[in-house]
Amino acid sequence: MGKLLVIEGLDGSGKATQAKLLTDALAAQGRRVRQVSFPDYESDSSALVRMYLSGAFGTRPGDVNAYAASSFYAVDRYASFRRDWGAFHRDGGVIVADRYTTSNAVHQCSKLPREQWDAFLTWLFSYEYDLLGLPAPDTVLYLRVAPEVSERLLRGRQQITGERADIHERDREYQALSRAAADYCAERYQWRVIECADADGLRSVDDIHAEIMRDVSYLFL
Repeated sequence: MGKLLVIEGLDGSGKATQAKLLTDALAAQGRRVRQVSFPDYESDSSALVRMYLSGAFGTRPGDVNAYAASSFYAVDRYASFRRDWGAFHRDGGVIVADRYTTSNAVHQCSKLPREQWDAFLTWLFSYEYDLLGLPAPDTVLYLRVAPEVSERLLRGRQQITGERADIHERDREYQALSRAAADYCAERYQWRVIECADADGLRSVDDIHAEIMRDVSYLFL
C-alpha cells in the first residue's frame, strides 16, 4: 500500500496551495505521487454535494443533518477511490488529498451538540474506513487559522475568482463552530497542527510549506 497524506483546515486556509506544493516537492524527490481534491466537482458523484452546498436542501448548513450530509461526501469519495486513485494507492503510490473524511469530521460534527461528537466521529470513521473500505490517512496536516482570518482569505479568493460563496462559507457562526470541532478532532486524533499565523501575522506560504515537509519526512524514512 502507498501513503495517504491529508491537508485539512477551514475554508480559505490555503489547503489547495499547500497540497500542490507538497505534491510537487514529493515528485521532485522522485516519488510516485498524485494530488486529489474533495469534493470531486468534475464528477457526477458530487451531485448531491453540489445540491447541498448550493442550498437545494435548505439555506443553512444545519438544514441537512450531519449523518445525511456526511453520506453525500462519503459516496463522492468512494467513487473517486474506485474509479481514479485506488489502484495507484494500492500499488504503492503517494496520495496528497486536499480534504478527506476529516472534513466531514470538522464540518458535520459542528452541527451537533458537543456531547454527541464522540458518537458521531466513531460512526463516521467506521462508515468510511471499515464499511466503505476507504484507506485511512497516514497523516493529517491541519492548517490552523482563526475563523476571521479564514473568512478574510476566503473573501479575497472569491473576489479574484468570481466564485459565489456556498452555504458553509456564508455562515459565520457555522465557521466558528467548525473551528472548534477541528481543534477537538486534531487533539483527539493527534493531527499534526500547522499554525498558519504567529505574533507577526500570517506566515508565508513558503514557511508553512517548509514546516509541512519537515512534518511528513518521517513517513519516508
